[in-house]
Amino acid sequence: MTFPISSRSDTPARKAQFDANRARGRIALEVASDGRRTARTSVHEEGSLRVRFPNAGSAECEAVLVNTAGGIAGGDRFALDVAVGAGARLCVCTAAAEKIYRTHGPDSEIAVTLRVAPGGTLRWLPQETILFDGAQVARTIDIDLASGAALVMVESLVFGRAAMGETMTRGRLFDRWRVRCDGRLVFADAVRLDGAVAETLARPAVAGGAGALATILLASGDETVAAAVRALEGGFAGECGVSAWNGIALVRLCARDGAALRRDLLAVLSALGNSALPRLWMN
Repeated sequence: MTFPISSRSDTPARKAQFDANRARGRIALEVASDGRRTARTSVHEEGSLRVRFPNAGSAECEAVLVNTAGGIAGGDRFALDVAVGAGARLCVCTAAAEKIYRTHGPDSEIAVTLRVAPGGTLRWLPQETILFDGAQVARTIDIDLASGAALVMVESLVFGRAAMGETMTRGRLFDRWRVRCDGRLVFADAVRLDGAVAETLARPAVAGGAGALATILLASGDETVAAAVRALEGGFAGECGVSAWNGIALVRLCARDGAALRRDLLAVLSALGNSALPRLWMN
């Protein structure tokens, strides 16, 4: 399925022009602890991706991801590789919501690889990913946890900008997650939306018309986590579901738009003891 920008974009010359201007970006980051603070030990930046560290010298290192391309378009490829050393603490966030624009043909590709050593803690807290009408994106998230590692993983998807009267009516999303602990697969998840996205999300068994979705994964997580989320029942702007099994807790949220989703997301994270959110979330 393609979404022509104009009739001119179908010509070989125009297609070659678009293909030649695709963005590439990669970040490889490693952090380690000296027992008092967490600091970066290796940073590699490539293409349009950058990472900044606003709180050097703290017990928890904060890494802010910046995409200087101003968004992601069809054919763009980005890769993020993050390693947290033994006993280290890292919080990764983004400077702003990421935007994925319509494509004239090829998918946008995002590959995320996260590794956490024994005693390490990773809080993965990017701001929302906004998909514009006609966007096509394939994302893979691979996580390797050692025994005793801790993870708080948040990802939010917003289908269009409700405040601007925009809806993602058509497009494609493939989002695949894999989590392993000591090499053993403990969580696998995949979402595929293709074609009439708004129609699919409107189905009661899918999202009931919600335009924004979020997933929170915690390892380790147990029924205590689930009980803390259930205690918020009645206070959500949208809908929430939570479950816990085999040391993992999973929270799903859906709401009418990105603003309502963020409100519910902040409520859940605060209830789970993650009230020290990145300052960029509050802007």
